[in-house]
Amino acid sequence: MSLFFAYAKQAFFYVREIGSIMAHLYIWDEPLNYIDVFSRMQIERLIETYQPTMLLVEHDVRFREKLATKIIEL
Repeated sequence: MSLFFAYAKQAFFYVREIGSIMAHLYIWDEPLNYIDVFSRMQIERLIETYQPTMLLVEHDVRFREKLATKIIEL
């Protein structure tokens, strides 16, 4: 099993768990690192569906602009 596949599989399971646990605040640091396209699409749909409160660090501009309601750049 390649290292990339292992990270993608782990990210996929994290996404499934997040859908079953409702929290007041999610803090994610680079959630799109080492994941495949399918898992990325699931993360986007999950955030659009549940609209959680999140503090998110992400360098992917398209992902940020699609899902964020407020962006702070340093």
